Amino acid sequence: MKFSVDKQEHHSIFKLDEEKLNSLIAPQLKAEMVVLNAEGVRNIIFDLSSVRFVDSSGLSSILVTDRLCKTAKGTFVLTNISDNVMKLIKISQLENILNIVPTMQEAVDLVILDETGRNMKKA
Repeated sequence: MKFSVDKQEHHSIFKLDEEKLNSLIAPQLKAEMVVLNAEGVRNIIFDLSSVRFVDSSGLSSILVTDRLCKTAKGTFVLTNISDNVMKLIKISQLENILNIVPTMQEAVDLVILDETGRNMKKA
């Protein structure tokens, strides 16, 4: 599985450099996300700009990551989603469950806004 991780102060950007997120890749993706979570990363932006196809195993790995972030009181955001992948998300009725934004800047803004809101609640 080809990917990159860009760790920032308040979030990490995970970019999957594969055209397909399928049953061959999904277990590795889940493992990488668990490792990030164990390292204390609770806000993950998942850049899907290279991904053109996702199957049910791929969707499952996305949902696992969303749950990991929520359990850690963090935010998981999907961005740069192709039309084909977005169709599958809508067919699966996940567009209202997952945080989905069109651009990387909007994803970063969403994470910062959520993080600020959580910090205000603590105060």
